[in-house]
Amino acid sequence: MLRFKADIVIINRSFWPIYPVIGEALLQFAEKAANERRVGVILQDHVGIREKLHEAQRGSGVDFFPCKALTTSSSGIFLRMVDAVFFMLWVMGVLLWQRPRKVYVSTDPPILVPFIVMLYAQLFGARFVYHLQDIHPEAANVVIKLNTLLYSALRNLDCVTMRRADQLITITEEMAEEIRWRSGTQSALKVLANPAVSFDAVDFSDQRKPGFSFCGNAGRLQRIPLVIASISKYLDEGGTLEFAFAGAGVFSNELKALSERYSEVTYLGHVTPLEAAQVNAVYEWALLPIEDEVTRFAFPSKTSSYVFSGAKILAICGQKSSVAKWVTDKRLGVCVEPDVDEIVSMYQSIENSQLDETDFDMERSELKNTLGFDVFVEQLCSLMLTEVVIE
Repeated sequence: MLRFKADIVIINRSFWPIYPVIGEALLQFAEKAANERRVGVILQDHVGIREKLHEAQRGSGVDFFPCKALTTSSSGIFLRMVDAVFFMLWVMGVLLWQRPRKVYVSTDPPILVPFIVMLYAQLFGARFVYHLQDIHPEAANVVIKLNTLLYSALRNLDCVTMRRADQLITITEEMAEEIRWRSGTQSALKVLANPAVSFDAVDFSDQRKPGFSFCGNAGRLQRIPLVIASISKYLDEGGTLEFAFAGAGVFSNELKALSERYSEVTYLGHVTPLEAAQVNAVYEWALLPIEDEVTRFAFPSKTSSYVFSGAKILAICGQKSSVAKWVTDKRLGVCVEPDVDEIVSMYQSIENSQLDETDFDMERSELKNTLGFDVFVEQLCSLMLTEVVIE
């Protein structure tokens, strides 16, 4: 057996500073673990990670293995698949070079990279933790229908990875049930909610603007065309509430066009984490549109930040989805069916103050205690730093 050269390697294509939630959390974990372990990070580089780390005086003691990013969140499906394969080959090379004793790998990107990690662990007697932020290929299949044989092959690959993992992590109980059901895994499975963007430097106004914010990916799963249609109809019928969108994605141009058509709509494009948090804190409500089918296999990452923002949440999805249940059970806001007329009617009810404000938990103290960065990093350390022995 070849000697291990590293104690822990963290693999996540998205990383700090471009990805302020999981990217920041994983950087904090790497920095903390590096105090007593040999730690490496394999990532895709969008901005010159080494220079950014030097400028911010971050990442001390951590070895970084950046792979040049070929795409963005606005890129097409085919190019992103090519990019995922390229990153997989990079991961394979670094693992063989560094030979870590334990590996953290997520579904960013899904299936192929975790499968490579599983093969590495089997060949070298290493251990690995598999963090399922999404369940694939099911989540991808909601966006674009895959060939039946390809879908089955990818699903089987991922099931093998799940069964061989030393530890699985996911973000909701519904996703945990789906993982157990479809893979038959006996691996330990931990539910760990994603942390929120930091709101420490955010200016909270006593008087919020009447209207809605949306901060996040304007992608294929967020029902953006439906949201645009509902806003257009609402404003055409004399609505006065404002709408602010921050974030990039495949529907960026459509959102920009909407903002040019209506003065009540603002499109900010890609913004910093602090700017996104500030937008959330300005408006009374936050929009949370999501495709129903995907909620079995994924959960919107923006939800934690919405909790800390103090904005009430308007979920646009089916009443039986996990997102709807989360919003209503936690008393964070209301849910409306994904139908243009029903959404417009809800906008009008909110504009006319027809909702009972006593139905909402405005403090959210108990929920906030589970969504902080310190909680996430501490639990990740607990899972990753056990049974790692320094030679």
